[in-house]
Amino acid sequence: MTASIDSRPAASADAWRWWEARRLRYNLGLAAAGWLAWGLFVVETLWLRDTFSISVSLTLVQGLIWLIAMGVANLLYLLGPVSEIVLRPAEPETYRRRMFGLGFWFSVSVPFLFPAFVLVGILATFGL
Repeated sequence: MTASIDSRPAASADAWRWWEARRLRYNLGLAAAGWLAWGLFVVETLWLRDTFSISVSLTLVQGLIWLIAMGVANLLYLLGPVSEIVLRPAEPETYRRRMFGLGFWFSVSVPFLFPAFVLVGILATFGL
């Protein structure tokens, strides 16, 4: 029993190190997704040039919202190491890779929801 108590803090530290070593990659992915999603929004907006325009204030508001969303995403990123510490998977490397991949791809897909809704609105106005 002493061995498991002694190894738990080491396993916790290892989990935190593993996840923190990938945080920059995660944030770069989030930033790239945000820029790409904003680019899609701009293209969609230019398509509707007569009814909507891109302004500096709109861009700043969207940027602020995106920064807040990135902060929330980084808080949720902590679920990776916390879940590993709580669940203590038998194969931590496999668990880490899977959970990082799922979290990463979910997180980078979220910014594309806004341009997707805009596209649906555009298609609806054209009766498609």
